[in-house]
Amino acid sequence: MVVEAFEVCAVPFNSDGWGPPDASDVSSSASSTSVAAANLLPNVPFASFSRSEKLGRVADWTRNLSNPSNRPHTGSKSDPSAVFDFSSFAIDEGFGLASSGGNPDDDAAFRLVDGKPPPRPKFGPKWRFNPHHNRNQLPQRRDEEVEAKKRDAEKDRARRDRLYNLNNRNNIQYQRREAAAYKSSVDIQPEWNMLEQIPFSSFSKLSFSVQEPEDLLLCGGLEYYNRVYDRITPKNERRLERFKNKNFFKVTTSDDPVIRRLAKEDKATVFATDAILAALMCAPRSVYSWDIVIHRVGNKLFFDKRDGSQLDLLSVHETSQEPLPEAKDDINSAHSLGVEAAYINQNFSQQVLVRDGKKETFDEANPFANEGEEIASVAYRYRRWKLDDDMHLVARCELQSVVDLNNQRSFLTLNALNEFDPKYSGVDWRQKLETQRGAVLANELKNNGNK
Repeated sequence: MVVEAFEVCAVPFNSDGWGPPDASDVSSSASSTSVAAANLLPNVPFASFSRSEKLGRVADWTRNLSNPSNRPHTGSKSDPSAVFDFSSFAIDEGFGLASSGGNPDDDAAFRLVDGKPPPRPKFGPKWRFNPHHNRNQLPQRRDEEVEAKKRDAEKDRARRDRLYNLNNRNNIQYQRREAAAYKSSVDIQPEWNMLEQIPFSSFSKLSFSVQEPEDLLLCGGLEYYNRVYDRITPKNERRLERFKNKNFFKVTTSDDPVIRRLAKEDKATVFATDAILAALMCAPRSVYSWDIVIHRVGNKLFFDKRDGSQLDLLSVHETSQEPLPEAKDDINSAHSLGVEAAYINQNFSQQVLVRDGKKETFDEANPFANEGEEIASVAYRYRRWKLDDDMHLVARCELQSVVDLNNQRSFLTLNALNEFDPKYSGVDWRQKLETQRGAVLANELKNNGNK
């Protein structure tokens, strides 16, 4: 392949001025190509690209600076650089345009961009994408920002919807719980005087630190716990036995002969039982009505419960969001489940023992049993707490069993959770207890926060 040679034209020299010489001044010795190239320039018109184009005249020596209208905007008449002024006035004048009355056709070719922002709507979201913002960035970058703002808006809307649904659901559940008006545990008489009301919000903030208690007396006898029941699973089940011949006692504080004796010996100023103290300490979590009776004898206080009180039963599903049936005769009512739970815990506490006749006996026998009466494996530990320099509390604490751990005796209280209709509890034990035992326990803790 033959490449044609590129021939560079000769550049004529103009000794009389600036720019290329006229065709008549070109010496005869120049080639015809140079003359032809020189003759092309006068025939090419100059078209300015913009009004601020600085081509046309390098220096305007013909300007009359004595005329104030021809002076530059800055500088004086004697400014030596005045002839090199490239302001819009000088350029317009160089192109034959007047500063105030130029060619209208030329002015019509230049249009200003409307930079006035569009009117904002009265209604709509607080933020709106501005296409003129960050216009120096790449279009891809602006698209990413738009998508990011859309995602943020979606997240905010989803968060608002979630909070609205949560609050609405809580209000509905609260109304459902309030709709189930539980009967008061005691009939309030009109002649009673209300001394003080303590709201649950302030009750839950109360706290009192005490030292380790002192054991004053141990009564009764305990059988040992059978560890075989630790390995029971739904596939290796045991039926719950019923112990009809064993007696269980629910004696209030002032009827306890041991507490009466300790009161006469001036061992304390406040007397109660573990069930009554637990009800007081868990009062902010309670839903069902209960009451206690306080007797004052001299300078001593006795916290008692009424006969057949709600404190003798174990509440079931008390703190759940799904209310139980209100009918007392219903098998799933609060009263029916409470009675069932009390019987289950009594029989369970006697079934999981080693029934070989071996018992751990203590200082005194059961203070509530008659001679020759078959009693359950139970012991009562009377403990004293120091509340102040002049105030002590004595409480009767119930125990059900004993176990040896590392050659050390430990006392146990045995309790059980009872299964009932999963429509109310929310978890089917028969499906979850084998594989998700923790989920069942967590659900029961949520539904039985007061127990």
